[in-house]
Amino acid sequence: MLDDFMVRAALAGLGVALAAAPLGCFVVWRRMAYFGDATAHAAILGVAISLALSISVLACVLTVSIVMALTVSTLSGRGYAMDTLLGVLAHSALAVGLVAVSFVSGVRIDLMAYLFGDILAVRPYDLAIIWSGAVLVLILIGWRWSALLTATLNQDLAYAAGVDPKREQLVLIVALAIVVAVAIKVVGVLLIAAMLIVPAATARPFSRTPEALAVIAGLIGGLASLAGLLAAYRFNTPTGPTIVSVAAVLFLLSTLVSALRVAQK
Repeated sequence: MLDDFMVRAALAGLGVALAAAPLGCFVVWRRMAYFGDATAHAAILGVAISLALSISVLACVLTVSIVMALTVSTLSGRGYAMDTLLGVLAHSALAVGLVAVSFVSGVRIDLMAYLFGDILAVRPYDLAIIWSGAVLVLILIGWRWSALLTATLNQDLAYAAGVDPKREQLVLIVALAIVVAVAIKVVGVLLIAAMLIVPAATARPFSRTPEALAVIAGLIGGLASLAGLLAAYRFNTPTGPTIVSVAAVLFLLSTLVSALRVAQK
C-alpha cells in the first residue's frame, strides 16, 4: 500500500496534523505565533549544518530548533520586546541558513522543497519519522496536559499548584522542535507555523473545552491536509501552500459561522 505516493503523502499530512493540533492550541492560547515562526525558520540553518557535516537532517533540525527556542526564552524579558526579538532572530536564522546552504559544495539541494515542503516525495522512511514524532508529541503533551494548562492560564496559580511554568515552557519548546523537524518535509519551514496556528484558530468557535479544541483542531488539520493534497493533485499546484490555503478557507468559514451565531443572538 505504501508504494502509492499519494497514500504516503496522505498519511504524512495526517501525521503532521495530529502532531501540530494540541501544540497549536497552546501556541494560540499563549500568543506564541512568532515563537513558532522563529523556531521553524531556524530549521534551514539546521539543514545547512547537516549537509556541511554529512549528518542526519532530522537531528540537526531538531537541535537547532531547540537552541533557537531556548535562546528566545532566555533573552525575552531582558530589555528586548518579544515581538522585536522574535522578528530579528526568525529572519536572521532564515537568512543565515540560506547563505550557509549556498556555501555547501558538491551537494545538490532543492531549497523550494525545504521552504515549502515536498509531501509528494515522502518515502516510507520519512513516514516512519513523521509518525514517530507525532506519537512522541502526543504522549508528551498528554502527559503534561494539566500542568501545561495551569501554567498557561496563570503563572501564580501554577506556582500555587506546585507547577513550574519554566519547566512546562521547556516541554512546549521540545514538542515544538519535534513538530518542526517532522513537518519540514510536508509543508516546509515557511508554512509550519500556519499548520500550528490556523487549525487551532479555526476550531475555537466550535470548542467548549480545551480538550475539545485540541481534538477539533486535529480533525480540521487532517481535513485541510487531505483536501489540500487532492486539490494540488487535481490542479497541479504546490502541495504545501495548497494545504495551508485550504486551512485558511476553513478558517474563513469558521469565522463566518461564528459571526452568524453572534448576529442571531
